[in-house]
Amino acid sequence: MSDTSSPIDTRIAQVNQRLKAARLGLQIERRGEKLNLRGTLPPRPDSLRMKPYQQRISLGLPATVTGLKQAEQEVKVIAAQLIQKTFDWRHYISGPGWGRLDQMGLVQQIQAFKQHFMVEPQRLINPASAKTTWESAYAPYLRKLEAIAQANSSFSLPEAIYATVRSTEANSRSRQVCCTALSAFAAFISLELPIDLKSFWGAYGNSRTQARNLPSDELIVETWRKVPNPSWQFVYGIMATYGLRNHEVFFCDYSALLRNDREATIRVLASTKTGEHEVWPFYPEWVDQFNLREVNLPAIQTDLSSTTLQRIGQRVTSQFRRYGLPFSPYDLRHAWAVRTIHFGLPDTVAARMMGHSVAVHTRTYHHWITRRDQQQAVEAALSRSQLKAPEIE
Repeated sequence: MSDTSSPIDTRIAQVNQRLKAARLGLQIERRGEKLNLRGTLPPRPDSLRMKPYQQRISLGLPATVTGLKQAEQEVKVIAAQLIQKTFDWRHYISGPGWGRLDQMGLVQQIQAFKQHFMVEPQRLINPASAKTTWESAYAPYLRKLEAIAQANSSFSLPEAIYATVRSTEANSRSRQVCCTALSAFAAFISLELPIDLKSFWGAYGNSRTQARNLPSDELIVETWRKVPNPSWQFVYGIMATYGLRNHEVFFCDYSALLRNDREATIRVLASTKTGEHEVWPFYPEWVDQFNLREVNLPAIQTDLSSTTLQRIGQRVTSQFRRYGLPFSPYDLRHAWAVRTIHFGLPDTVAARMMGHSVAVHTRTYHHWITRRDQQQAVEAALSRSQLKAPEIE
């Protein structure tokens, strides 16, 4: 390269920095007026070599801004294929750019997105959680997008995406998740949407949680007594006392309970949705009242090679319905969170125990947190004040 880089060379260097940071193992290079990919690749079909080695893939793409965007797309596809050991040289030998995302149909693009999603570095840490997230939060809306696109052949892809979003209920959790999934898909295929999907989110959020009619602590205890099966009674008690998600009950280290440790903490394992974290009981008295030291989990399928965290969670929800309990499992989790607010537990600590960010915690429980902070401020002001109310004669 000459001392004075051309604008396209500068852009290539910037893209390669991103690819390096993502550890995708491939780089883009310019050879004359064309772009190639370079990296450690399996031997070609006609090669006598047995192990992967540094090679180039000729994409036949022009060394332009548009060509560079397409090359970056191709890196994502090939990197996922290499990790999943599905890379096939025949796709690239048969013609330059055969595998480019912009030349794929919607079904192929979605499949390429799935491959990329599952092998992103942050998801490889916890494949079970990645699989659950894909099946619950991405796949349903991408299938809906595919169906809408097929049923409306005159729609452009952006139009099909907007129609998919509008097919969900306004101001709902499903609308928000749909927007998140389709935004990620559009970014993957470098599709610039005229209207940002965040504008479709609506008012879902704080108001829904604030309006939730949470069970009182007295009702929680009374309902525990009505669960007829001891193992499901244990599940109920654990969720009430520790604020766990449905599936987390089945992926915990309960050794402190079995040892009769005074603190009675439990450790949620790394195989869960948000990774490993430790949780303290609120109320501690419920540990013994609910017989939680006698760990007694239902015998359900928890092998994540045969099931998902979502399906395990659905089993809990179905049992609550089967027993006719007057609230959902997640109401126990919300009630636990509000209980810690009333106890004065710092939000950072409560958020860590619940396995989500402080921002999510504050947004979800904004109403109660604000009420607590206002009450504390009023009490502090009154205690500092030397003013006395005038007496009524």
